[in-house]
Amino acid sequence: MAKKAGSIMTAVSIATVLGLTPFTAFAGTTCGGASWYALGSRTASGERMNPTTLTAAHKSLPFGSKVKVTNRNNGRTVVVRINDRGPYTHGRVLDLSKAAAADIGMIGSGTAKVCYELIG
Repeated sequence: MAKKAGSIMTAVSIATVLGLTPFTAFAGTTCGGASWYALGSRTASGERMNPTTLTAAHKSLPFGSKVKVTNRNNGRTVVVRINDRGPYTHGRVLDLSKAAAADIGMIGSGTAKVCYELIG
């Protein structure tokens, strides 16, 4: 038991250093930066990018995955569908459509610290 407790304490310590709460460290939630975009081109899935839909780009999640995104600054959430690849900027985990960014209050800033979890 002592070894297991030590491992848990180490994980909690690492999570704290990274700015994550212990809950986010263990609950399958990933945190990082997000930005938004509104292009008229096709996405990596072949769809035309539509800034009015609740979609996002992620580097590796399967197309069609549903993801709950939470803005860490204000607690607002949105559920998006992954339909594109990216972002390709260090420290960012998602690129959101303009509509999704508006829902969580990050249009003005352009970027936000978010946490996301796969749902469904």
